Amino acid sequence: MTVVTLTTDFGSADGYVGTMKGVILSIAPQAQLVDLSHHIPPQDVRRAALLLAAAAPFFPPQTVHLAVVDPGVGTGRRAMALRTPQGTFVGPDNGLFGYVLAEAVEWTAVELTEPPGRPARVSDTFHGRDLFAPAAAHLACGAPLESLGPPLHNPLTLPLPRLEVGPRTVTGEVLYADRFGNLVTSVGRLEWEGEWLRLAPAFRRAPTSLRLPTTARVELGGRTIHTIRHTYGEVGEGDLLALVGSDGFLEVALRQGDAAARLGVGAGAVVVRW
Repeated sequence: MTVVTLTTDFGSADGYVGTMKGVILSIAPQAQLVDLSHHIPPQDVRRAALLLAAAAPFFPPQTVHLAVVDPGVGTGRRAMALRTPQGTFVGPDNGLFGYVLAEAVEWTAVELTEPPGRPARVSDTFHGRDLFAPAAAHLACGAPLESLGPPLHNPLTLPLPRLEVGPRTVTGEVLYADRFGNLVTSVGRLEWEGEWLRLAPAFRRAPTSLRLPTTARVELGGRTIHTIRHTYGEVGEGDLLALVGSDGFLEVALRQGDAAARLGVGAGAVVVRW
């Protein structure tokens, strides 16, 4: 039983996701379908790319990850399937798998030119149903990656998130606000080492790491937060704090509140000083 995950910006009000699941199950009835998210902000390829890179390591390596955030659907953008040691990925070649590629030690990709199971007439606006779902289903059934199309040697990538390291500063950016209003930044990945934090830059940006004191100051949105915390409960209700999130990135949060609304911050710079 192969796991197939689904990630889209389709939401749950319409039947798009259910239709894709129907296509997959008609080809691979034993597939186990897992919804990662269908509430990616519309056309936000980078948000989906971050989610896929964070989630894929927690699935079996045989998993097929179907992702459709596709503002270029119906244009000349390519369709692709990608295999890495952490799973197989199917979707548009628009940078959606850019952060997976950045961390992959090795990978193989093909362009989906004539994937098996595609209908005779392919919709210009719903490749998730007509191209990507059939390809993912056949891969879940054990079809060789190479049977889906010719090699793709230059898949599109995304610019790496900002992360600049100075003598006593680290400057990153807010990547997104989660549904709680926590501001997730590019300062990571961080690991606790006693009273210190080890920063090993994400997405294979550099082979080296450095240590930060937990007493460092975090500056964002005109506010300064002293000390990086383990948990929300280390500050009072309604207080701002900085902490290490579950994916190892520095976050700015408001205990039992919405930090994004409090600070009025979206994408922007965050500075850590010590």
